[in-house]
Amino acid sequence: MEKTVHIAVVPGAWYSHLVSILQFSKLLVQLHPDFHVTCFIPTLGSPSNASKSFLQTLPSNINCTFLPPVNPKDLPQGIPILSQIHLAFSLSLPYLHQALNSLTLKTPPVALIVDSLSVEALDLAKEFNMLSYVYFPPSATTLSTYFYLLKLDKETSCEYRDLPEPIQVPGCVPFHGRDLVDQAQDRSSETYKFLLQRVKRFCSVDGILINSFLEIEKGPIEALREEGSGNPAVYPVGPIIIQTETKSGDDVNGLECLAWLDKQRPCSILYVSFGSGGTLSQEQIVELALGLELSNHKFLWVVRAPNSSANDAYLSAQDDVDPSRFLPSGFLERTKERGMVIPSWAPQIQILNHRSVGGFLSHCGWNSILESVMYGVPLITWPLFGEQRMNAVLLSEGLKVGLRPRVHENGIVERVEVSKVIKCLMEGEESRNLRKRINQLKEAANSALKEDGSSTKTISQLELKLRNLG
Repeated sequence: MEKTVHIAVVPGAWYSHLVSILQFSKLLVQLHPDFHVTCFIPTLGSPSNASKSFLQTLPSNINCTFLPPVNPKDLPQGIPILSQIHLAFSLSLPYLHQALNSLTLKTPPVALIVDSLSVEALDLAKEFNMLSYVYFPPSATTLSTYFYLLKLDKETSCEYRDLPEPIQVPGCVPFHGRDLVDQAQDRSSETYKFLLQRVKRFCSVDGILINSFLEIEKGPIEALREEGSGNPAVYPVGPIIIQTETKSGDDVNGLECLAWLDKQRPCSILYVSFGSGGTLSQEQIVELALGLELSNHKFLWVVRAPNSSANDAYLSAQDDVDPSRFLPSGFLERTKERGMVIPSWAPQIQILNHRSVGGFLSHCGWNSILESVMYGVPLITWPLFGEQRMNAVLLSEGLKVGLRPRVHENGIVERVEVSKVIKCLMEGEESRNLRKRINQLKEAANSALKEDGSSTKTISQLELKLRNLG
């Protein structure tokens, strides 16, 4: 019988990061049942009901412990959400140290895998004589760009958005400086300096696990692995999809929307959602609504209350949203025969996997992109924050499975543009080409996790390295 191999895992204090790293852990122990994972979970505020529900789905060889929660009121007010999460994790470090110390006295882990938002924990890997790995939930393109920023920072004096030529990151589709990650848009900011420090920490680990797969990002993955690059070992282990069950009751809205989809024609519905935290301004909500109406296509829209901050919903619950308060007057009545509007949340995986869904207007979060690819749904790319603009470029210009609407100089995507891009996605020759390419990616994504698939082989390489230390 194989000797049990113990691993410690530390997620980021953010729901999607927690679930992603635990989905990877589930995959690892499913492929290699003699592996045992102990997960120490930092939280900003009390653990969410969604987090607790997800933990109940884990197998017996994954143990989870919540570290004492950090009270959001103890953090400086008005700082960006990423800064809050990093600060919350820093305050959790003494508790993590104590927990790891207790664990190593009983069953010493051979490796510590930390989320990319929890890199301060890497010092503990050294202290407790473990291999150190970073789990990176975004794309290989984003990781490549992060490493390239270390070089670009030394060679460039101006703001990246002012560079006249696109930036050519090795293996990646070219980006304009304005499409780089948010933290790189102001080089004098603390968030930019912190990003560079974090990436430097990536350089010293034993490996980086990326939620991607070779066939979707061959160029960036090969460039990251190139001999002489100076990068640590890179393991594309995706696509890791966040398989959360429909909420209890499910919520009536979730069940209603699936029943509504059952009555629609195949590939006739445009699904509109900006992820678990994305928000639009009042003006943009009005333009999007009127563009949906103007397109004359059927739609299912997960709508949130307007906010001037693009990621406001990550910080504030929006369960009691009344869409009639902020949608254009008469919109719900005029579109009731061909549209459905759901407040705040919908069962996204079930929706994307539904035969009647033919397009996805998305904020381009990497989790949503992988889900769309897994189920073969072409996209309208509508990035809001973080690295989502880079993802939009990858989809529209690199993989050519998405269409990016033109943003007016006032920062708004206007109704006529919304209508135009919906029609391009849902009808005609361009639609057929997009659908053909996304279906090829769908096959590759599903093959990557099969027994002889590229990601399964990669996980086996990692497993062998860890087992030899176990």
